[in-house]
Amino acid sequence: MTTKPADITPEADQPATGPVPISKHPFVVPVITFLVLFAVTLIGFVMMGAQTVGPTDKRVVNLYVDGEEQTVPTRAKTVQELLERLQIDTTKNDIIEPALDTPIDADNFTVNIYKARPVVVIDEKTDKQISAVSAQPEARDVAKEVGLKVYPEDIVRTTPPDDFFNDGLNEQIVVDRATLMYVNLYGNKFAVRTHKQTVGEVLQERGVNLETSDQVSPAADSKIVEGAQIFVVRKGKRIETRTEKIPAPLEVINDNTLKIGTTKVKEEGKPGKLLVTYELELKNGKVVKRRALQKVVAEKPEKRIELRGTKVPTVAIGGNKASILSAAGVPASQHFAADFIIAHESGWRLNAQNPSGCLGLGQACPGSKLVAACPNWSTDAICQIQFFSGYANGRYGSWSEAYQAWQIQGWW
Repeated sequence: MTTKPADITPEADQPATGPVPISKHPFVVPVITFLVLFAVTLIGFVMMGAQTVGPTDKRVVNLYVDGEEQTVPTRAKTVQELLERLQIDTTKNDIIEPALDTPIDADNFTVNIYKARPVVVIDEKTDKQISAVSAQPEARDVAKEVGLKVYPEDIVRTTPPDDFFNDGLNEQIVVDRATLMYVNLYGNKFAVRTHKQTVGEVLQERGVNLETSDQVSPAADSKIVEGAQIFVVRKGKRIETRTEKIPAPLEVINDNTLKIGTTKVKEEGKPGKLLVTYELELKNGKVVKRRALQKVVAEKPEKRIELRGTKVPTVAIGGNKASILSAAGVPASQHFAADFIIAHESGWRLNAQNPSGCLGLGQACPGSKLVAACPNWSTDAICQIQFFSGYANGRYGSWSEAYQAWQIQGWW
Protein backbone atom coordinates (compact mmCIF):
# COMPACT_ATOMS: atom_id res chain seq x y z
CA MET A 1 0.00 0.00 0.00
CA THR A 2 1.52 3.53 -0.95
CA THR A 3 1.14 6.94 0.81
CA LYS A 4 -0.31 9.92 -1.08
CA PRO A 5 2.10 12.97 -1.31
CA ALA A 6 1.12 15.82 1.05
CA ASP A 7 1.08 18.49 -1.66
CA ILE A 8 -1.66 16.83 -3.72
CA THR A 9 -5.19 17.41 -2.54
CA PRO A 10 -7.89 14.70 -2.73
CA GLU A 11 -9.91 16.94 -5.09
CA ALA A 12 -7.05 16.97 -7.58
CA ASP A 13 -6.35 13.24 -7.85
CA GLN A 14 -9.67 11.43 -7.20
CA PRO A 15 -12.79 11.18 -9.35
CA ALA A 16 -16.14 12.22 -8.00
CA THR A 17 -17.57 9.61 -5.64
CA GLY A 18 -21.25 9.99 -6.67
CA PRO A 19 -23.08 7.48 -8.99
CA VAL A 20 -22.28 7.69 -12.71
CA PRO A 21 -25.35 8.64 -14.80
CA ILE A 22 -26.56 5.55 -16.74
CA SER A 23 -26.56 7.53 -19.99
CA LYS A 24 -22.77 7.93 -19.68
CA HIS A 25 -22.06 4.26 -18.92
CA PRO A 26 -19.73 2.85 -21.62
CA PHE A 27 -21.86 -0.32 -22.13
CA VAL A 28 -25.26 1.35 -22.37
CA VAL A 29 -25.34 1.85 -26.16
CA PRO A 30 -24.17 -1.69 -27.10
CA VAL A 31 -26.57 -3.35 -24.62
CA ILE A 32 -29.59 -1.28 -25.70
CA THR A 33 -28.77 -1.85 -29.37
CA PHE A 34 -28.56 -5.61 -28.80
CA LEU A 35 -31.88 -5.71 -26.93
CA VAL A 36 -33.67 -3.68 -29.60
CA LEU A 37 -32.31 -5.83 -32.43
CA PHE A 38 -33.21 -9.01 -30.55
CA ALA A 39 -36.76 -7.81 -29.96
CA VAL A 40 -37.22 -6.75 -33.59
CA THR A 41 -35.85 -10.09 -34.84
CA LEU A 42 -38.10 -12.08 -32.51
CA ILE A 43 -41.21 -10.13 -33.51
CA GLY A 44 -40.40 -10.53 -37.21
CA PHE A 45 -39.71 -14.24 -36.75
CA VAL A 46 -43.12 -14.84 -35.17
CA MET A 47 -44.97 -12.56 -37.61
CA MET A 48 -43.53 -14.51 -40.55
CA GLY A 49 -45.30 -17.62 -39.30
CA ALA A 50 -42.39 -19.23 -37.46
CA GLN A 51 -42.41 -20.15 -33.80
CA THR A 52 -40.12 -20.38 -30.86
CA VAL A 53 -39.65 -23.91 -29.60
CA GLY A 54 -39.00 -24.94 -26.06
CA PRO A 55 -36.75 -27.95 -25.36
CA THR A 56 -39.42 -30.01 -23.58
CA ASP A 57 -42.43 -29.74 -25.86
CA LYS A 58 -41.03 -29.48 -29.37
CA ARG A 59 -42.01 -31.93 -32.07
CA VAL A 60 -40.42 -32.34 -35.48
CA VAL A 61 -43.01 -32.68 -38.24
CA ASN A 62 -42.33 -33.80 -41.81
CA LEU A 63 -44.86 -31.83 -43.85
CA TYR A 64 -45.66 -32.66 -47.48
CA VAL A 65 -47.83 -30.31 -49.52
CA ASP A 66 -48.51 -31.83 -52.95
CA GLY A 67 -45.24 -33.74 -52.64
CA GLU A 68 -43.12 -30.74 -51.59
CA GLU A 69 -41.37 -31.58 -48.32
CA GLN A 70 -40.44 -29.33 -45.43
CA THR A 71 -39.32 -30.20 -41.92
CA VAL A 72 -40.97 -28.09 -39.23
CA PRO A 73 -40.22 -27.89 -35.49
CA THR A 74 -43.43 -27.00 -33.67
CA ARG A 75 -45.28 -26.77 -30.39
CA ALA A 76 -48.64 -27.35 -32.10
CA LYS A 77 -50.76 -29.96 -30.35
CA THR A 78 -52.82 -31.04 -33.37
CA VAL A 79 -52.54 -31.10 -37.16
CA GLN A 80 -55.06 -28.27 -37.41
CA GLU A 81 -53.09 -26.08 -35.01
CA LEU A 82 -49.91 -26.75 -37.00
CA LEU A 83 -51.54 -25.64 -40.25
CA GLU A 84 -52.92 -22.52 -38.58
CA ARG A 85 -49.49 -21.60 -37.21
CA LEU A 86 -47.91 -22.09 -40.63
CA GLN A 87 -50.76 -20.13 -42.25
CA ILE A 88 -51.57 -23.00 -44.64
CA ASP A 89 -55.13 -22.59 -45.86
CA THR A 90 -57.14 -25.71 -46.67
CA THR A 91 -60.58 -26.36 -48.11
CA LYS A 92 -63.14 -29.12 -47.61
CA ASN A 93 -62.00 -30.70 -50.89
CA ASP A 94 -58.37 -31.01 -49.81
CA ILE A 95 -57.05 -34.34 -48.57
CA ILE A 96 -55.29 -34.03 -45.21
CA GLU A 97 -53.62 -37.09 -43.73
CA PRO A 98 -53.98 -37.66 -40.83
CA ALA A 99 -57.20 -35.86 -39.86
CA LEU A 100 -57.10 -32.28 -38.55
CA ASP A 101 -57.89 -33.32 -34.98
CA THR A 102 -55.03 -35.85 -34.82
CA PRO A 103 -52.63 -35.10 -31.92
CA ILE A 104 -49.00 -34.41 -32.77
CA ASP A 105 -47.50 -36.51 -29.99
CA ALA A 106 -44.15 -37.70 -31.36
CA ASP A 107 -41.13 -36.60 -33.35
CA ASN A 108 -40.87 -37.41 -37.07
CA PHE A 109 -44.62 -36.97 -37.35
CA THR A 110 -45.75 -36.94 -40.99
CA VAL A 111 -48.53 -34.77 -42.43
CA ASN A 112 -49.60 -35.09 -46.07
CA ILE A 113 -51.71 -32.42 -47.77
CA TYR A 114 -53.08 -32.82 -51.27
CA LYS A 115 -54.58 -29.58 -52.50
CA ALA A 116 -57.77 -29.77 -54.54
CA ARG A 117 -57.57 -28.47 -58.11
CA PRO A 118 -60.08 -28.20 -60.98
CA VAL A 119 -60.00 -31.19 -63.32
CA VAL A 120 -61.83 -32.36 -66.44
CA VAL A 121 -62.18 -36.15 -66.80
CA ILE A 122 -62.79 -37.42 -70.34
CA ASP A 123 -64.06 -40.91 -71.13
CA GLU A 124 -62.71 -41.47 -74.66
CA LYS A 125 -65.11 -44.32 -75.36
CA THR A 126 -68.27 -42.28 -74.77
CA ASP A 127 -66.81 -38.75 -75.17
CA LYS A 128 -68.32 -37.98 -71.79
CA GLN A 129 -66.65 -35.08 -69.95
CA ILE A 130 -66.94 -34.51 -66.21
CA SER A 131 -65.72 -31.32 -64.54
CA ALA A 132 -64.85 -31.59 -60.89
CA VAL A 133 -62.57 -30.43 -58.09
CA SER A 134 -60.33 -33.18 -56.79
CA ALA A 135 -57.37 -33.56 -54.45
CA GLN A 136 -56.58 -37.14 -55.45
CA PRO A 137 -52.90 -37.26 -56.44
CA GLU A 138 -53.27 -40.13 -58.95
CA ALA A 139 -55.17 -39.74 -62.23
CA ARG A 140 -56.82 -43.16 -61.87
CA ASP A 141 -58.13 -42.23 -58.41
CA VAL A 142 -59.54 -38.96 -59.79
CA ALA A 143 -61.47 -40.90 -62.45
CA LYS A 144 -62.88 -43.24 -59.79
CA GLU A 145 -63.77 -40.30 -57.57
CA VAL A 146 -65.96 -38.68 -60.25
CA GLY A 147 -67.92 -41.92 -60.62
CA LEU A 148 -66.32 -43.68 -63.57
CA LYS A 149 -65.86 -47.44 -63.46
CA VAL A 150 -62.20 -47.96 -64.27
CA TYR A 151 -60.89 -51.43 -65.10
CA PRO A 152 -57.29 -52.53 -64.54
CA GLU A 153 -56.70 -52.72 -68.29
CA ASP A 154 -57.91 -49.15 -68.91
CA ILE A 155 -55.17 -46.56 -69.38
CA VAL A 156 -55.68 -43.36 -67.40
CA ARG A 157 -53.36 -40.47 -68.19
CA THR A 158 -53.00 -36.75 -67.59
CA THR A 159 -52.80 -34.56 -70.68
CA PRO A 160 -52.57 -30.80 -71.33
CA PRO A 161 -55.90 -29.10 -72.13
CA ASP A 162 -57.06 -29.26 -75.75
CA ASP A 163 -58.38 -25.70 -75.68
CA PHE A 164 -56.31 -23.51 -73.36
CA PHE A 165 -58.49 -20.42 -73.87
CA ASN A 166 -61.71 -22.22 -72.89
CA ASP A 167 -60.36 -24.82 -70.46
CA GLY A 168 -57.75 -22.58 -68.84
CA LEU A 169 -55.31 -24.37 -66.55
CA ASN A 170 -57.74 -27.14 -65.63
CA GLU A 171 -56.01 -30.48 -65.43
CA GLN A 172 -57.29 -32.87 -68.10
CA ILE A 173 -57.52 -36.59 -67.35
CA VAL A 174 -58.25 -39.01 -70.19
CA VAL A 175 -59.55 -42.56 -69.73
CA ASP A 176 -58.46 -44.69 -72.68
CA ARG A 177 -60.79 -47.69 -72.51
CA ALA A 178 -59.62 -51.22 -73.26
CA THR A 179 -61.73 -53.11 -75.82
CA LEU A 180 -64.10 -55.67 -74.25
CA MET A 181 -64.31 -59.02 -76.03
CA TYR A 182 -64.58 -62.71 -75.17
CA VAL A 183 -62.41 -65.77 -75.60
CA ASN A 184 -63.97 -69.24 -75.79
CA LEU A 185 -61.10 -71.58 -74.99
CA TYR A 186 -62.05 -75.22 -75.49
CA GLY A 187 -65.62 -74.45 -74.44
CA ASN A 188 -64.76 -72.13 -71.56
CA LYS A 189 -65.80 -68.55 -72.15
CA PHE A 190 -64.25 -65.57 -70.35
CA ALA A 191 -64.17 -61.82 -70.85
CA VAL A 192 -61.04 -60.02 -72.01
CA ARG A 193 -60.23 -56.31 -71.97
CA THR A 194 -57.34 -55.37 -74.19
CA HIS A 195 -55.58 -52.68 -76.19
CA LYS A 196 -54.24 -55.21 -78.71
CA GLN A 197 -55.31 -54.95 -82.35
CA THR A 198 -55.57 -58.51 -83.67
CA VAL A 199 -56.90 -61.90 -82.56
CA GLY A 200 -53.42 -63.41 -82.50
CA GLU A 201 -52.07 -60.56 -80.32
CA VAL A 202 -54.93 -61.03 -77.86
CA LEU A 203 -54.27 -64.78 -77.53
CA GLN A 204 -50.55 -64.16 -77.14
CA GLU A 205 -51.20 -61.50 -74.49
CA ARG A 206 -53.29 -63.99 -72.54
CA GLY A 207 -50.70 -66.73 -72.83
CA VAL A 208 -52.72 -69.07 -75.06
CA ASN A 209 -50.30 -71.53 -76.69
CA LEU A 210 -51.76 -72.92 -79.87
CA GLU A 211 -50.93 -76.37 -81.21
CA THR A 212 -51.23 -77.55 -84.81
CA SER A 213 -54.52 -79.29 -84.06
CA ASP A 214 -56.09 -76.11 -82.67
CA GLN A 215 -58.51 -74.14 -84.78
CA VAL A 216 -58.94 -70.40 -84.18
CA SER A 217 -61.91 -68.37 -85.32
CA PRO A 218 -61.79 -65.65 -86.51
CA ALA A 219 -58.31 -65.94 -88.03
CA ALA A 220 -55.29 -64.83 -86.02
CA ASP A 221 -54.69 -61.77 -88.21
CA SER A 222 -58.31 -60.52 -87.90
CA LYS A 223 -58.86 -57.12 -86.31
CA ILE A 224 -60.69 -57.24 -83.01
CA VAL A 225 -63.98 -55.44 -82.43
CA GLU A 226 -65.94 -54.58 -79.30
CA GLY A 227 -67.98 -57.54 -78.03
CA ALA A 228 -66.55 -60.09 -80.50
CA GLN A 229 -65.75 -63.66 -79.45
CA ILE A 230 -62.66 -65.68 -80.27
CA PHE A 231 -63.08 -69.46 -80.45
CA VAL A 232 -60.23 -71.89 -79.88
CA VAL A 233 -61.22 -75.52 -80.62
CA ARG A 234 -59.12 -78.69 -80.56
CA LYS A 235 -60.38 -81.40 -82.87
CA GLY A 236 -60.19 -85.11 -82.05
CA LYS A 237 -59.07 -84.56 -78.44
CA ARG A 238 -60.89 -84.52 -75.16
CA ILE A 239 -60.15 -81.33 -73.29
CA GLU A 240 -60.83 -80.48 -69.66
CA THR A 241 -60.45 -77.02 -68.14
CA ARG A 242 -60.34 -76.20 -64.48
CA THR A 243 -60.62 -72.76 -62.91
CA GLU A 244 -58.15 -71.76 -60.21
CA LYS A 245 -58.00 -68.62 -58.11
CA ILE A 246 -55.10 -66.21 -58.47
CA PRO A 247 -54.46 -64.54 -55.10
CA ALA A 248 -54.59 -60.75 -55.13
CA PRO A 249 -51.06 -59.33 -54.83
CA LEU A 250 -50.47 -57.48 -51.59
CA GLU A 251 -48.78 -54.11 -51.26
CA VAL A 252 -47.98 -52.92 -47.75
CA ILE A 253 -47.35 -49.22 -47.14
CA ASN A 254 -45.82 -48.02 -43.89
CA ASP A 255 -47.95 -45.36 -42.21
CA ASN A 256 -46.56 -43.53 -39.19
CA THR A 257 -49.98 -42.10 -38.30
CA LEU A 258 -51.17 -45.60 -37.31
CA LYS A 259 -49.92 -47.23 -34.13
CA ILE A 260 -47.38 -49.99 -34.58
CA GLY A 261 -49.00 -53.42 -34.82
CA THR A 262 -52.16 -52.12 -36.51
CA THR A 263 -53.18 -52.35 -40.16
CA LYS A 264 -55.78 -50.62 -42.27
CA VAL A 265 -57.07 -51.65 -45.68
CA LYS A 266 -56.77 -48.88 -48.26
CA GLU A 267 -57.94 -50.95 -51.24
CA GLU A 268 -59.63 -54.35 -50.93
CA GLY A 269 -58.24 -55.84 -54.11
CA LYS A 270 -59.71 -58.81 -55.93
CA PRO A 271 -58.45 -62.31 -56.78
CA GLY A 272 -58.05 -63.28 -60.42
CA LYS A 273 -59.04 -66.40 -62.35
CA LEU A 274 -56.70 -68.87 -64.00
CA LEU A 275 -57.92 -71.43 -66.57
CA VAL A 276 -55.83 -74.60 -66.55
CA THR A 277 -56.44 -76.75 -69.62
CA TYR A 278 -55.70 -80.50 -69.71
CA GLU A 279 -55.71 -82.99 -72.55
CA LEU A 280 -57.22 -86.25 -71.35
CA GLU A 281 -56.17 -89.78 -72.28
CA LEU A 282 -59.01 -92.29 -71.97
CA LYS A 283 -58.98 -96.06 -71.62
CA ASN A 284 -62.21 -97.99 -71.56
CA GLY A 285 -64.03 -94.68 -71.13
CA LYS A 286 -62.00 -93.71 -68.07
CA VAL A 287 -59.39 -91.00 -67.73
CA VAL A 288 -56.02 -92.63 -67.22
CA LYS A 289 -53.82 -89.62 -67.89
CA ARG A 290 -54.00 -85.83 -67.88
CA ARG A 291 -51.53 -83.66 -69.74
CA ALA A 292 -51.46 -80.00 -68.81
CA LEU A 293 -51.64 -77.98 -71.98
CA GLN A 294 -51.61 -74.39 -70.78
CA LYS A 295 -52.56 -71.92 -68.12
CA VAL A 296 -54.42 -68.82 -69.20
CA VAL A 297 -55.23 -65.80 -67.08
CA ALA A 298 -58.95 -65.28 -67.61
CA GLU A 299 -59.22 -62.44 -65.13
CA LYS A 300 -56.32 -60.42 -63.77
CA PRO A 301 -56.12 -60.00 -59.99
CA GLU A 302 -56.43 -56.52 -58.52
CA LYS A 303 -53.87 -55.43 -55.95
CA ARG A 304 -54.80 -55.26 -52.29
CA ILE A 305 -53.23 -52.30 -50.49
CA GLU A 306 -52.78 -52.29 -46.71
CA LEU A 307 -51.43 -49.56 -44.47
CA ARG A 308 -49.14 -50.84 -41.72
CA GLY A 309 -48.75 -48.76 -38.58
CA THR A 310 -45.22 -47.74 -37.62
CA LYS A 311 -46.03 -45.14 -34.97
CA VAL A 312 -44.44 -46.07 -31.65
CA PRO A 313 -46.67 -45.06 -28.71
CA THR A 314 -45.08 -42.53 -26.40
CA VAL A 315 -43.72 -44.21 -23.26
CA ALA A 316 -43.45 -41.41 -20.71
CA ILE A 317 -42.52 -41.62 -17.05
CA GLY A 318 -44.88 -39.72 -14.78
CA GLY A 319 -45.36 -39.31 -11.04
CA ASN A 320 -42.52 -39.34 -8.55
CA LYS A 321 -39.27 -39.65 -10.45
CA ALA A 322 -37.09 -39.50 -7.35
CA SER A 323 -37.69 -43.18 -6.59
CA ILE A 324 -36.64 -44.14 -10.12
CA LEU A 325 -33.49 -42.02 -9.92
CA SER A 326 -32.63 -43.53 -6.54
CA ALA A 327 -33.23 -47.05 -7.83
CA ALA A 328 -30.80 -46.31 -10.66
CA GLY A 329 -28.14 -45.18 -8.19
CA VAL A 330 -28.36 -41.39 -8.61
CA PRO A 331 -27.59 -39.65 -5.27
CA ALA A 332 -30.43 -37.56 -3.86
CA SER A 333 -28.22 -34.48 -4.03
CA GLN A 334 -28.08 -34.85 -7.82
CA HIS A 335 -31.78 -35.58 -8.43
CA PHE A 336 -32.54 -32.00 -9.40
CA ALA A 337 -29.74 -31.90 -11.97
CA ALA A 338 -30.66 -35.30 -13.49
CA ASP A 339 -34.37 -34.41 -13.59
CA PHE A 340 -33.64 -31.10 -15.30
CA ILE A 341 -31.46 -32.63 -18.03
CA ILE A 342 -33.80 -35.54 -18.73
CA ALA A 343 -36.86 -33.30 -18.79
CA HIS A 344 -35.23 -30.94 -21.27
CA GLU A 345 -33.72 -33.65 -23.45
CA SER A 346 -36.71 -36.00 -23.79
CA GLY A 347 -39.58 -34.87 -21.58
CA TRP A 348 -39.01 -38.13 -19.66
CA ARG A 349 -40.08 -40.14 -22.71
CA LEU A 350 -38.27 -43.48 -22.73
CA ASN A 351 -38.57 -43.97 -26.49
CA ALA A 352 -37.85 -40.37 -27.50
CA GLN A 353 -36.02 -40.11 -30.81
CA ASN A 354 -34.91 -37.03 -32.71
CA PRO A 355 -34.32 -36.69 -36.49
CA SER A 356 -30.59 -37.34 -36.03
CA GLY A 357 -31.27 -40.75 -34.49
CA CYS A 358 -30.50 -39.84 -30.86
CA LEU A 359 -32.44 -42.03 -28.45
CA GLY A 360 -33.77 -42.24 -24.95
CA LEU A 361 -34.15 -40.14 -21.83
CA GLY A 362 -30.86 -38.33 -22.30
CA GLN A 363 -30.75 -38.56 -26.12
CA ALA A 364 -27.75 -40.82 -26.75
CA CYS A 365 -26.03 -40.07 -30.08
CA PRO A 366 -25.75 -42.34 -31.92
CA GLY A 367 -28.70 -44.26 -30.51
CA SER A 368 -26.95 -47.57 -31.14
CA LYS A 369 -24.87 -46.99 -28.00
CA LEU A 370 -27.98 -46.97 -25.84
CA VAL A 371 -29.46 -49.98 -27.64
CA ALA A 372 -26.26 -51.95 -27.07
CA ALA A 373 -26.20 -51.09 -23.35
CA CYS A 374 -29.95 -51.51 -22.77
CA PRO A 375 -31.55 -54.09 -25.13
CA ASN A 376 -34.99 -53.18 -23.73
CA TRP A 377 -34.20 -49.49 -23.83
CA SER A 378 -37.71 -48.38 -24.86
CA THR A 379 -39.23 -49.74 -21.63
CA ASP A 380 -36.31 -50.03 -19.17
CA ALA A 381 -35.99 -46.74 -17.27
CA ILE A 382 -33.47 -48.01 -14.71
CA CYS A 383 -31.02 -49.23 -17.35
CA GLN A 384 -31.32 -45.98 -19.27
CA ILE A 385 -30.65 -43.79 -16.24
CA GLN A 386 -27.67 -45.94 -15.28
CA PHE A 387 -26.36 -45.58 -18.85
CA PHE A 388 -26.73 -41.80 -18.80
CA SER A 389 -25.26 -41.62 -15.27
CA GLY A 390 -22.16 -43.28 -16.66
CA TYR A 391 -22.05 -40.64 -19.38
CA ALA A 392 -22.59 -37.77 -16.91
CA ASN A 393 -19.91 -39.04 -14.53
CA GLY A 394 -17.45 -39.93 -17.28
CA ARG A 395 -17.68 -36.67 -19.20
CA TYR A 396 -18.49 -34.09 -16.54
CA GLY A 397 -17.79 -35.74 -13.18
CA SER A 398 -21.40 -35.84 -11.96
CA TRP A 399 -24.97 -34.98 -12.88
CA SER A 400 -24.56 -31.67 -11.07
CA GLU A 401 -21.57 -30.69 -13.18
CA ALA A 402 -23.38 -31.87 -16.31
CA TYR A 403 -26.25 -29.58 -15.29
CA GLN A 404 -23.85 -26.63 -15.07
CA ALA A 405 -22.55 -27.43 -18.56
CA TRP A 406 -26.12 -27.72 -19.90
CA GLN A 407 -26.92 -24.25 -18.54
CA ILE A 408 -24.06 -22.79 -20.57
CA GLN A 409 -24.31 -24.89 -23.73
CA GLY A 410 -28.00 -25.75 -23.94
CA TRP A 411 -26.99 -29.39 -24.49
CA TRP A 412 -24.79 -31.93 -22.82
